[in-house]
Amino acid sequence: MLCGMVEVMSSFNWGIMASGKIAEKFAEALNFTEGARLYAVASRSLEKARDFANKHGAEKAYGSYEELAKDSAVDIIYIATPMSCHYDNVKLCFEHGKNVLCEKTITLNADELEELIKTAKSKNLFFMEAMWMKCMPHFKKALHWHKNGRIGEVKAIRADHSNAVAYDRDDRLFRNDLGGGALLDICVYPITFAASFLGFEPKEIMSAVHIGGENVDMNEAIIMKYENAFASMFAGFDVLNDNRAVIVGTQGRIEFNPWFFCTDTVRLYGKNGALTEEYTFPHPCNGYEYEITEAQDCLRDGLKESRLIPLSDTLAVLKLMDKIRQTWGLTFSGENES
Repeated sequence: MLCGMVEVMSSFNWGIMASGKIAEKFAEALNFTEGARLYAVASRSLEKARDFANKHGAEKAYGSYEELAKDSAVDIIYIATPMSCHYDNVKLCFEHGKNVLCEKTITLNADELEELIKTAKSKNLFFMEAMWMKCMPHFKKALHWHKNGRIGEVKAIRADHSNAVAYDRDDRLFRNDLGGGALLDICVYPITFAASFLGFEPKEIMSAVHIGGENVDMNEAIIMKYENAFASMFAGFDVLNDNRAVIVGTQGRIEFNPWFFCTDTVRLYGKNGALTEEYTFPHPCNGYEYEITEAQDCLRDGLKESRLIPLSDTLAVLKLMDKIRQTWGLTFSGENES
């Protein structure tokens, strides 16, 4: 791919690295999104890659990630491997001149991400975390209400994300060596959510955690204290919560429907508690189409990072999560040395 071509391209050849559940959903959205073409998929097993390609209509199937990265016809690669692999997978893509959209959480720690950001900039490549929540219409509507003073000064935020997951010691969620645990897998949503409205530098972080599985955080409660506001969050694998979120201000509040990070409905309430406005935007496909569109729009405009998910925000969230893990005394056996 010639660097100068990307600004004028009307369509893009996507490669998908991995063939799991998230990759399946992403492929469905790719085939739905205008200007996107599912060109190639790579898996650690050529048989799995071929099955995936046949199911979703990819032209190429590779039994190694390096083959995908080397394919000159690929414009951008979506990485959906376990978190412990992201650092090496992104580096591989950059080494072969590929733009990258990497599934959240983008790396295991901030040091890894800082190195990858430097590499992306030195090679003039596009790099973005697939934090689909921030690309969705309901989230952008809430930001619009907030920035236009519809709820006044934000004083409190609550955002929870927990799901009942049957314990399996071989599942990546419960394995330290694969970057498992609730913090990086699901609590990244509440933390990103709260920081998007209150800022990325709380004055104090308090947390409580239950460590289990193969030395991973099974569930946690976190409070981020700001100058005149609090954000409270709960995440975990033990129970199914309603997964709602609410932003409370001096002049009203914003409420998100269950599964706040991917819901299609958000409501604005006035100071007296009465419903002022409701915004509903059903997903045309499955919700992943919004981050695909954002990545492609940025590539067409010659941008090297997302306008909705700037790398500085992604890095700031990782630094917050690093601080939280440090208070727990928790590190990953799969972390890379910087």
